[in-house]
Amino acid sequence: MNILIADDEALSRRLLEKTLERAGYDVVAVENGKQALEILTAQDAPRLALLDWVMPEVDGPSVCRAVRKRTDHTYIYMLLLTSKGSKEEIVRGLEAGADDYLTKPFDAEELRARLRVGERILLLEDRLVEARENMRFRATHDPLTSLLNRGAVLDLLGRELQRSRRENTSTAILLGDIDHFKLVNDTYGHIVGDEVLGEIANRLLNSVRSYDFVGRYGGEEFLVVLNSCDPNYGSSRAEEIRKSISITPIQTAKGSITVTMSFGILQTADWGPRSLEDLLHETDTALYEAKAAGRDCLRIARPATRQEVLAPVAPALLRHKR
Repeated sequence: MNILIADDEALSRRLLEKTLERAGYDVVAVENGKQALEILTAQDAPRLALLDWVMPEVDGPSVCRAVRKRTDHTYIYMLLLTSKGSKEEIVRGLEAGADDYLTKPFDAEELRARLRVGERILLLEDRLVEARENMRFRATHDPLTSLLNRGAVLDLLGRELQRSRRENTSTAILLGDIDHFKLVNDTYGHIVGDEVLGEIANRLLNSVRSYDFVGRYGGEEFLVVLNSCDPNYGSSRAEEIRKSISITPIQTAKGSITVTMSFGILQTADWGPRSLEDLLHETDTALYEAKAAGRDCLRIARPATRQEVLAPVAPALLRHKR
């Protein structure tokens, strides 16, 4: 593990460095608090820091206070090395943000023992962060496909609509539904159906940019949000996404299955300041039109105009959505 030493006394700094290297640490040594602060507030900073209390420019407690003000930083365990032995001074150092202290002259075994305590605390901190992130992921992602779940993708879409209105840009909303998915489940079983859903999710993600959104809207429906999408290219991008599903059969435990999707697409630039619910309703209506037109195609939602089909379609056999 990396550890930072900040001590303005060259002999003391060298002694600390040798002691910690023998204990297996990778040591970064500096001679004043300003240098220590620059390193501890940088990316990939050491997680352990041993700071002399009295240093030029910035003292140890001041370094601790500055580091603790950073809320976007992984936790750093900081230990003050001091010759100040009064309880008042020790309390002041701990209140500044130090986790522990050690008085000079230090005992090497005690120093190593206190740093091991620090390592255990950092391990607990990392586990708490990991648990929190896992809980956050489960709360916002679909467990089967690992896509954003309905609530999360709608929340992001709402934020994107607000941003696009402020910046006068257009957002493309795509609502896609797997064609005849019930037949896949009935023919091959739900386990294969789950494989199909997972592969569809992967293809959708691979078809969009890193800052676009893809979510599982419900069942076999998926919502794709193309941020800052030029209205002149929205339909062509949507067509590329549609083709990414149908162009290659999906490999499953029971062989390859050809799957297609139908899409409704809406460009917010065509609709003006409409609510999220209204825009989703219009997109869903366009999706129904694509289903009725024969599936494996797109329909564009446009206000007060006839919607258009963007791919050759076979005559409609069924008039319901699936």
